[in-house]
Amino acid sequence: METCDALVVGGGPAGSSCAWKLSRHGLDVVVMDKASFPREKVCAGWITPAVLEALQVDAADYARQHVLQPIRAFRTGLIDGGNVETRYPDTVSYGIRRYEFDDYLLRRSGARLQLGQGLESLRRDGNRFIVNNVIATPMIIGAGGHFCPVARFMGARTGAREPAIAAKEIEFPMSPEQSGVCAVRGDTPELYFCRDMKGYGWCFRKGNYLNIGLGREASHRLSEHLGQFCDFLKQRARIPENIPARFHGHAYLPYGHAERKTVDNGILLVGDAAGLAYPQSGEGIRPAVESGFMAADTILEAGECYSRRQLLPYNSRLVARFGNASASSRIGQSSIGNFFAAALLNNRWFTRHVVLDRWFLHTRQLAMYAA
Repeated sequence: METCDALVVGGGPAGSSCAWKLSRHGLDVVVMDKASFPREKVCAGWITPAVLEALQVDAADYARQHVLQPIRAFRTGLIDGGNVETRYPDTVSYGIRRYEFDDYLLRRSGARLQLGQGLESLRRDGNRFIVNNVIATPMIIGAGGHFCPVARFMGARTGAREPAIAAKEIEFPMSPEQSGVCAVRGDTPELYFCRDMKGYGWCFRKGNYLNIGLGREASHRLSEHLGQFCDFLKQRARIPENIPARFHGHAYLPYGHAERKTVDNGILLVGDAAGLAYPQSGEGIRPAVESGFMAADTILEAGECYSRRQLLPYNSRLVARFGNASASSRIGQSSIGNFFAAALLNNRWFTRHVVLDRWFLHTRQLAMYAA
């Protein structure tokens, strides 16, 4: 039977970041994912410079072979309402294609890869786990997203009581004709909030690729809201009329709204598997990367004793970084809050310093480095 020091289930940014740090410290790590990489991933796909800093990725070097769209402005407003354009003196974010970005991080992680192989069985055997009856390991890191099988093994009732955000989106290469009539600029993503402030839609150009999507607090009437959003964009001549019809869906949990354990004997959950997306923006990549680092730190400090007690410092790290989960909230926690937030979206100061700097860019939070 094959053995390893740690098995990561899920090859996205959370899993690859954890594997990268553990591998750099000499652990034999295996990353298992049911998909074969590179693979398509439903995601708006933008990251802040803090993510590249934390991952020690040189922007110029990465951009030589991959899409890396500098972002220096945002157009924001209400669907069917006015909008405000906010410009910055420097690059404040980047557009990436998850198809490329995730594969890049996974390949450089230093882990042994088992791709195209999902987790089919998981059982305890003393102080180790037996995975798919072929791998034995003392440590499992669940990094398989909202429906992570490791989270389900720990008792998570995915899709039951947890108030997940539902989203639909599409990313496609534009034809020359589509590109010519697309008014969205590459350096200026467009964000439009629903009037009840229970979600928002986005339109984001990355070179020749166009990404359109919408996410809301509940999946009820999501397709209807998405259709209205696309009609709004077309009426404003922001996007081509003939965009593809098939959008893809996904779900995630905002931080503070997951009803699942993140720590157990020999198990840690990271990224969307742990429900760590930023509540206001829904961004999951930065929390995924940082939770991967924090999980690796906890594992390294445990000294091969992976009891729940030894792994509990991971939860303390999450609180120290992301705040008290019970105090977190999504956009507009009350109807009064929704009303004032919507009313203030035409205010340039509120848009820049609250919506963008605080909710989306997290400019006050320094990058977390993988030592």
